[in-house]
Amino acid sequence: MPEVTASAPGRVNLLGEHTDYQGGFVLPTAIPQRATVGLGRNGSSTHVLYSANLEKTLRVAVGEVGTEFAPYLTGCLQLSGVTEGLNIHISSEVPSGGLSSSAALEVATLRALRELYGLELDDVALALRGVQVEHEFVGVKCGVMDQLASSLANTRTLLLVDTRSLERRAVPFPAGAEVLVMDSGVPRRLAESGYNERRTQVEEAARLLGVRELRDVTDISVVETLPSPLKERARHVISENARVLEGLEADAAQFGQLMNATHASLRDDYAVSHPLVDDLVALLQAQPDVFGARITGAGFGGAVVALVREGTAAAVGTAVLADYGTLGKVVVP
Repeated sequence: MPEVTASAPGRVNLLGEHTDYQGGFVLPTAIPQRATVGLGRNGSSTHVLYSANLEKTLRVAVGEVGTEFAPYLTGCLQLSGVTEGLNIHISSEVPSGGLSSSAALEVATLRALRELYGLELDDVALALRGVQVEHEFVGVKCGVMDQLASSLANTRTLLLVDTRSLERRAVPFPAGAEVLVMDSGVPRRLAESGYNERRTQVEEAARLLGVRELRDVTDISVVETLPSPLKERARHVISENARVLEGLEADAAQFGQLMNATHASLRDDYAVSHPLVDDLVALLQAQPDVFGARITGAGFGGAVVALVREGTAAAVGTAVLADYGTLGKVVVP
């Protein structure tokens, strides 16, 4: 049996996509599904990592990174100074693709390590260590939203985060609405997708505009001076920050329209959608009880999120799947 067990939730982001690595604003919430990690000392110089979902065991020498799912765990171990072999059992209810399954795994692992070794890590520092794992061990130059949401968010409210200052506050859901998340059935791998390329592009756009980050641009028309595709990438980030701030005062119908605009921007300017995802989003947007819908997460496949009339999520999901076919499945009614 493990010496300690810890868990952390996945997240779904309603507004503020691809802004967190440019100092922007994000508005995620936690989902009920969680990743769970049990760990304990095994008295050897080898970590034994078991994934219940994959029914697979990996053995990695202490100080090594390993392959497959190992880097998400061994990165946490190395950054936490673990020098002895551990048995680690992981299981997760968080679907992969847009719902921060990797962040949930990292945060759960770091929570377990904090308990086992008495690490002095508050919830923000723990999240930032998870981001460091992604950068240094997984190879994804992600922003801070996913790990912060997994570490700090709950399922009852939205979490507004200023990703530059890390200031945050709880924001109520629009009245009369609830969230529906659906799996498009389109798999994606961030490190093998255009995610890192997009980050490089917006960093170059900020440099050409003479600002620290695109967060600092107050006049969106200045992006017209940039060459393509930097112009389109920057336009998405700047307009998306504005949508988050507008969403704070929006009712359900207005909030839904902002989500629709975000999807169009992610599809056309940031080019991180997928034809099947676009089909699923269009089917959702056509439902009378749907206020708005969009791709969520880094993109290139994965999940979509819809804001729907309260009490209708299950019915909307069932109706949309009848048209979408057997590729997708409802994952968070």
